[in-house]
Amino acid sequence: MSTSYQSAIGEYPITIEAGKLAGQAGGAVTVRCGDTMVLVTATASESAREGTDFLPLIVDYEERLYAAGKIPGGFFKREGRPTEQAILLCRLTDRAIRPLFDRGLRNDIQVIITALSADQEHYLDVLSVVGASAALTISDIPFHGPIGLVRVGRIDGRLVFNPTASEMQESDLDLRLAGTSEGVVMVEAGAREVDEDIIVEAIAQGHQALQDVIDVQKRMAEEIGKPKGEFSYFETPRELVQKVQSWSNGRIWEALKRFDSKHEVSEALHQLRRELEEALGETDQPEELRSAFDEVVKEEMRSGLLSEDRRIDGRGMTEVRPINCEVGLLPRAHGSGLFSRGETQVLAIATLGTVSDEQILDGLGTEESKRFMHHYNFPPYSTGETWFLRGPKRREIGHGALAENALSAVIPSAEDFPYTIRLVSEVLSSNGSTSMASICAGSLALMDAGVPIKASVAGMAMGLITEGDRRIILTD
Repeated sequence: MSTSYQSAIGEYPITIEAGKLAGQAGGAVTVRCGDTMVLVTATASESAREGTDFLPLIVDYEERLYAAGKIPGGFFKREGRPTEQAILLCRLTDRAIRPLFDRGLRNDIQVIITALSADQEHYLDVLSVVGASAALTISDIPFHGPIGLVRVGRIDGRLVFNPTASEMQESDLDLRLAGTSEGVVMVEAGAREVDEDIIVEAIAQGHQALQDVIDVQKRMAEEIGKPKGEFSYFETPRELVQKVQSWSNGRIWEALKRFDSKHEVSEALHQLRRELEEALGETDQPEELRSAFDEVVKEEMRSGLLSEDRRIDGRGMTEVRPINCEVGLLPRAHGSGLFSRGETQVLAIATLGTVSDEQILDGLGTEESKRFMHHYNFPPYSTGETWFLRGPKRREIGHGALAENALSAVIPSAEDFPYTIRLVSEVLSSNGSTSMASICAGSLALMDAGVPIKASVAGMAMGLITEGDRRIILTD
């Protein structure tokens, strides 16, 4: 039996319907706003995946061009590999829902989003995240939601919630916020140099704008939700964690804070793990022992930060690693910039082309071409590892788009600078914050190529540690 629920985010009503389509999925809903509609399903495997030490969650987005009355281009005339926008929508949904699963869950969980209709005014990403949350909420899958997603824009100095694509053309802010009824889960934003207090206000008001669609999903769970299934969870025995703590007795923190480089820290951890396995390996399972060791490492690093107010490399909480910048490294490239921050190093290369070099977009969005592109490459040698090179991974697509979003606000208009711009970031060494280093290196390369950007742009990773009422903000 089909059941329909009405909600709203901002000024536009949203309809969530369950029980009509995809009845054999664990949970299935359609979400509609205007003439944009998605089908979202959530299904879990019956048994846990063996040999897995993480939550095997996958989010897939099926971008069907019939949703906008289009026929795919190319020879085969059917959808192929996911577009960049499709991958970004998958990552956005994944980041919003992943924190709300139990960490010890090892069953495969698959969320599939299918675009059924797109009016190219109401955004698919908002409906997709709401649909993923609703499908999981009414399914038999354990999920600590529900959540909502809202896009916050700023037009003529006024915050607007869930604006249309036409309205966003006039906005100087594009902020997407996912949250539960209690707090914020995920934030992603781009802006044209707006003040920090505006961002804070947008987050606060955006969280309030989510509450109605969250309340509707709670009502769905009560009225049509399935009983949650019996799932097994991997949990490290607390007795084993306490045994490892007694064995360590602060040795881990004392060993780690003697070293500055990533390689030295990794070697110190490997040595400590070997010593632990020699001491306790005969009485405890290797998998549980490794998990307990990792938990104690995190606990000791956390307590060391809080008690000594310093990090393992000796830096204070707001201290940035040494920075080095160079330009003009490549003789035949139009522009190049090398940015190093500690052991993180990124080389960015800028190439200028004509209008005919613009990227042609064949998707459900309103844009048909793009004149500024940023591509991010993360080779295995950057972390001292090896793996097969099979084209860009989802992470590389996402990091490339993140840096592109940061730099696009300062790119001159086509009228002022009639060139296509391609920026490529090659990660040469990684010890955290490579996406932010790509922004810095990209800014250098653009200036070296003679692109009249409106301002230089820098990126910085930030972290937060809380302990009771105490909060520590980590810079870099």
